[in-house]
Amino acid sequence: MTTRRTDARMPSSKTTQSSPQKANGTNGHSDPKHTEETETETPLSASHFTPNLSEIYAGLSMVFGGCCSNVLIYEQLLIMNPRIGSALTFSQMLFVTLQSLPSFITFSKGILPRLKPRQVPLSQWALQVTVLTTGSLLNNWAFAYNVPLTILIVFRSAGLPVSMLLGYSVLKKRYSLLQLAIMLVTVGVTLVTLSKSSGSTSSTKILTAEETTKYFIGIGMMSVSLFCTGLLGLLQERTYTKYGPCWREGVFYTHCLSLPAFLFLGADVKQGIYSLYNATSTSSSLKSFGILLANLITQLNCVQGVNKLSSQVSSVSTNIALTARKALSLCLSVWLFGNEWNAQLGIGAFMVFFGSLIYTLQPTQTTKKVDLDAKNK
Repeated sequence: MTTRRTDARMPSSKTTQSSPQKANGTNGHSDPKHTEETETETPLSASHFTPNLSEIYAGLSMVFGGCCSNVLIYEQLLIMNPRIGSALTFSQMLFVTLQSLPSFITFSKGILPRLKPRQVPLSQWALQVTVLTTGSLLNNWAFAYNVPLTILIVFRSAGLPVSMLLGYSVLKKRYSLLQLAIMLVTVGVTLVTLSKSSGSTSSTKILTAEETTKYFIGIGMMSVSLFCTGLLGLLQERTYTKYGPCWREGVFYTHCLSLPAFLFLGADVKQGIYSLYNATSTSSSLKSFGILLANLITQLNCVQGVNKLSSQVSSVSTNIALTARKALSLCLSVWLFGNEWNAQLGIGAFMVFFGSLIYTLQPTQTTKKVDLDAKNK
């Protein structure tokens, strides 16, 4: 990956008005009253700063292994019940929270457990919680609105233009003309979106007006979910730049704090769980819950991999890896499940993945402020 961001704690070429060192608060939080620093990102030698390659390789392994497996298992669940979205999202949030909880509690004082001091203030996680929950729900709901998984995979691969747009407007990143060729992704997604009505090579079925309306509602959900994905990557990059690569804390708090939102979706969650329980036979019911458990385990592995990768490289570079992973997921979905495919979908998918590849051919030059609190004042 060619795009690297410098960690706020690492030495680099800076102009500093006063010491940027952080003062720890009672909960391990850093003092928000920092002076402003201006940093120009330049090529750094290995003696200055090199991202942790073992962490990057581990993150990539978890992304390609966990996320690809998760998509295949996810498709099995959607085949069983297209409206399992809310129950699936709740189960994923709860499972990740429970798995991460032991690492964040302590029994050092008294009988009752207490949360360990945080490296990042809760206020920094609040917006990420909202964005993550909204994006996850809309993504899992879209399948119930006649959006095939093949289109869903390709559509979500358009996260790169969103990430670039947010990086340009918020982090003041500047992209070369070659990098702007990533807009191929946008055109490709448009072709993929419209390919549904053209039918597959084995079917000439034309969507009715009602089905078309329902389909574009699903596409609208995917559009909002796509923006949430890009925004979440940006928020993670800003947090990890300021507070360090605390990705485990991010995984725990963003998932734990999202659970109260499902109080408003109780009926929908129950419906999804009961659909697995009310299978035709006991063996089928056990198989259904076994598939759900496999989905939760691979989802945990995928989430940890994405956060691990985000803590080491920029949000755009993370999206590069995710786009390559989605290309592999798309191929597996078509090969293993026989999902519909046509020339228009194929051309659109090629433009999405080729546009993503072009981005890696040129470096990004960034001028940004390290102290984000001072910048927002």
